[in-house]
Amino acid sequence: MPLPNLNPAIATLDEVLRFEQPADAVLSNRFRTHREHGGRDRAFIAESVYGVLRRKRLLDALTDDGSPRELLIAWLARVQGHGLKEFGEQLSAAEIEWVKALKGRKLDALPLAVQAELPDWLWTRLVAQRGEAEALALGRASQNPAPLDLRVNTLKTKRETLLAALAGEGVECSETPFSPLGLRVVGKPALNRSPLFEDGHFEVQDEGSQLLGFLLAPKRNQLVVDFCAGAGGKTLEIGAMMASKGRVYAFDVAETRLKRLNPRLKRSGLSNVEAKVIASEHDAKVRRLAGKIDRVLVDAPCTGSGTLRRNPDLKWRQNEASVAELNAKQASILEAAAKLLKPGGRLVYATCSLLREENQDIVEGFLAGHADYRLVPASEALDGNRVALPDVGDYLQLSPAVHHTDGFFGAVIERV
Repeated sequence: MPLPNLNPAIATLDEVLRFEQPADAVLSNRFRTHREHGGRDRAFIAESVYGVLRRKRLLDALTDDGSPRELLIAWLARVQGHGLKEFGEQLSAAEIEWVKALKGRKLDALPLAVQAELPDWLWTRLVAQRGEAEALALGRASQNPAPLDLRVNTLKTKRETLLAALAGEGVECSETPFSPLGLRVVGKPALNRSPLFEDGHFEVQDEGSQLLGFLLAPKRNQLVVDFCAGAGGKTLEIGAMMASKGRVYAFDVAETRLKRLNPRLKRSGLSNVEAKVIASEHDAKVRRLAGKIDRVLVDAPCTGSGTLRRNPDLKWRQNEASVAELNAKQASILEAAAKLLKPGGRLVYATCSLLREENQDIVEGFLAGHADYRLVPASEALDGNRVALPDVGDYLQLSPAVHHTDGFFGAVIERV
């Protein structure tokens, strides 16, 4: 089948590669302002953008000037394996000769950082912290699109019931291996059109994200704060785990993100969630809850290095300076959030980062200055929560290469 017109994908890539906005925001704006793109064109543009971002180091090595047009042609011809006939008349004579040479080029001597498709700053840190073999495995795993995971809304159904109901709609899926609430879908069906989705029987949520709820282990009638709630995926899980009893405060500094929680909350059937916009971690709305909260989840802002399967542009939009800025913010948020806990209360500090300086170092730095808090081993916190996750020690550290989830980190802190 001939390839679609390359020019819309090239124009979109040109904007994405400026790295001024997240790739998904650029794509959303493109599709909103160019209604002439049909379904096949939209799919081709989106797949091309994310494909180039995932393999950009290889493509930079293969191309002469790294222009969006060269990168796209190289991705289509070398990575995707499209033949010259599929390009039709869209290539110049010089480009045809270049593609012929490209297809026969040997790639044995590429540096490991290029093979891992990671920027040098991130590759160097991962090698130092995890070793070359694991860093390479993480990089290679992050080159593949993430699977589509669902979380069962236990207020409305059970996992086995939902599995059968989805099968009845022609959706193929299976139980996730670690989360007792999860289903992994085969392919990318249009689940937002499913009556089961509209009725709130499930939400899209990565299995790794679901496991953070089991670390937190909220109970009915407790007071809980989701400190960096975003669009509320974990908020909804927490509320359902509490059987809609007690109170969950969903805090975030971005009103636009919290607004995305509203339709999800309506579908879920939860009545125990209260969303609040805060100016910062030091907001008065936060301070007035000091010493009153049973459970706090801090899904801290981070580099997102554990989500590169979904957001490959992050590795090009972050740098070493970003890590230092985020470390200061992470420490400040943890400090403020910990003050909310009542004695015996539990806080889960989480990121979707693979870097020690955003994870263990932040937690250990906090504990070193606060004798009235202790680390609860993640293995102990998960014990008895129906989570069969092997090799968990003091911390939860998920890996896209090992667990096939996003690279979530989780630490459990208790106020003594």
